[in-house]
Amino acid sequence: MSDTTPSGTSGPAVLDVWCELQCPDCATALDDIRALRARYGDRLDIRLRHFPLEKHKHAFAAAQAAEEAFEQGQGWPYVEAVLGRTARLAEQGESVLVRTAAELGLDADEFDTALIDGRHMLIVDADQAEGKAIGVTGTPTYVIGEERLDGGASQDGLRERIEELVDRLLAQ
Repeated sequence: MSDTTPSGTSGPAVLDVWCELQCPDCATALDDIRALRARYGDRLDIRLRHFPLEKHKHAFAAAQAAEEAFEQGQGWPYVEAVLGRTARLAEQGESVLVRTAAELGLDADEFDTALIDGRHMLIVDADQAEGKAIGVTGTPTYVIGEERLDGGASQDGLRERIEELVDRLLAQ
């Protein structure tokens, strides 16, 4: 069954971006994500999916913090801000997550509480389990339609390939 909007046209194509917020490769991928947003606007639904890697000790907390940011209505701006601070996050830990929230005008106390009470852990765990089930092994990994594209090794040519897939999905 196809997704349709009230006007009867097809809904947006969906791009799942399996990401880890302490990953330098994911930070590099932001340029592609911004370009895709600019090109497709609301015709492409770009969804953040969490895949924290064990080698980055603050990645799981960062994923939970991102979920709190989405809950507070500033998910992608927060994600972009944290990805711009991967080195700082590695050095200074979870305090970077709370400070970043405050800098963006979010409720930093609520971020601190969310990291303590773990209210977003199940979302992060579910994303990670789903990613493993579909073969995600590193970040960033993109899934659009039935295609999985690994950006961890190289971003070269990925945006063009994603654009081809999006164009094909939108033409259906």
